[in-house]
Amino acid sequence: MKLADLANEIEPIEATGQLDAEALDVTHNSVACEPGSVFVAIRGEKIDAHAFIPEAADRGAVAVISELPYQNENVPAWIQVSDARAALAASSAAVHEHPSRRLKLVGITGTNGKTTTAHLVDSIIRASEGTSAMFGTIAHRVGNETTVAANTTPESSDIQRMLSRAVAMGCRSAVMEVSSHAIELHRADALTFSVAVFTNLTRDHLDYHGTIERYFAVKAKLFNGALGSAPGASVINVDDEHGRALFRMAKGDRISYGFGNRTDVGTDDFNLSAEGLRFTANTPAGKVEIGSALVGRFHVYNILAAVAAGLALGAGLEDIARGVADCRTVQGRFEQVALNGVGRLPFTVIVDYAHTDDALKNVLQTAREVAGEGRVITVFGCGGDRDKTKRAPMGEIAAGLSDVAIVTSDNPRTEDPEAIINDIEAGMKKVSPSYIKLTDRREAITCAIDEAREGDVVLIAGKGHETYQIIGGQRIDFDDHEVAREAIRKKLS
Repeated sequence: MKLADLANEIEPIEATGQLDAEALDVTHNSVACEPGSVFVAIRGEKIDAHAFIPEAADRGAVAVISELPYQNENVPAWIQVSDARAALAASSAAVHEHPSRRLKLVGITGTNGKTTTAHLVDSIIRASEGTSAMFGTIAHRVGNETTVAANTTPESSDIQRMLSRAVAMGCRSAVMEVSSHAIELHRADALTFSVAVFTNLTRDHLDYHGTIERYFAVKAKLFNGALGSAPGASVINVDDEHGRALFRMAKGDRISYGFGNRTDVGTDDFNLSAEGLRFTANTPAGKVEIGSALVGRFHVYNILAAVAAGLALGAGLEDIARGVADCRTVQGRFEQVALNGVGRLPFTVIVDYAHTDDALKNVLQTAREVAGEGRVITVFGCGGDRDKTKRAPMGEIAAGLSDVAIVTSDNPRTEDPEAIINDIEAGMKKVSPSYIKLTDRREAITCAIDEAREGDVVLIAGKGHETYQIIGGQRIDFDDHEVAREAIRKKLS
């Protein structure tokens, strides 16, 4: 599209220069600029992208979008805006002809369960439509093309580019995790959601949002039209107190889910075992028998959310049931560690991403159900440079629900690992003076495996799918799965 038309879409303060040039793409990354690109210069906390305008121009950028007035940077055109991040979303949507309007987009938000629910919805879409696109914490996938995810929700220009690719490849639906940071940073602007899903809200990211009320207010924007357009349907967990409040303000067709028969999509009972879940889901379209390899009471909620989203997308109950059954595992979400060439282990080792007090409580309760008469041995820690208010509660929960609790390092980042563990210990000491402290995560995981007896469950919590640790400013290779396998091989030998 012409730069003049693009400028009209984003309501600029001023637009100057060669506005008859064609805009072919929009990016905030100067390295990604090509002839015809529009470069959006964003001033971040650590980097001011205005320093990279000359590089963008050298690579062929036809215009710069900036909050600053025109500067002589040797670019053909300059568009000044009040908010560069909002302009990045609006301009990239315009250049790619609003792809979210040309397919059915599902947005999933909440503190816990986003990733598993997204995988379940994606599996339902593939069962009913054949192909799909999915963007989330672990990876971004369009059709069969997959890239590792840097952020839970990609930058707005990347989202629009990938959605455009999805439309071109014949996808009729797409699903994406929508984090609160993404909403706050305008990454979810200029998107038309056919379905918005709310999983739950518990304490997290208070280092960023300040209070739980502000955290909730940001999440609510996905449902109340504050992002520019209201969703076609709002799927909401009404067993969650914030979900009940959200249900009253949500736009579009409201679909409730939860336990009991008072919700639109729900179940009265379920059977949980180490092999998975079995239950009957009640829906407005009738009853559907659900069989899933996913283990855990909390996965019942994720499945109910996916069933409701599937119905909102127009999927039939048979396709919904098949899609749920086909989603056999989600990386780092109550994922069992196995050894190639080795049959059933005498004890169970689980890796899970649980990094909030509520998530840790849920996975520990499930671990207890799986263990039966066996013990639950937990390895966990808390990330540095993140919400400190959840550290003591996580320690209290781990010590209270585990037979053996081992506190260790997670991603300390720029904080002192010992200081983080001290914060956690304050909660552990409320419950029990008997726990193990091993700052080295490898040593802690090895200790847990060595401690395990037949019938025990070892839970390694906090990092899930991550394959690294961030210590100081250094990112080092570290995979809980691989470290656990090494320890298991050594123990069995």
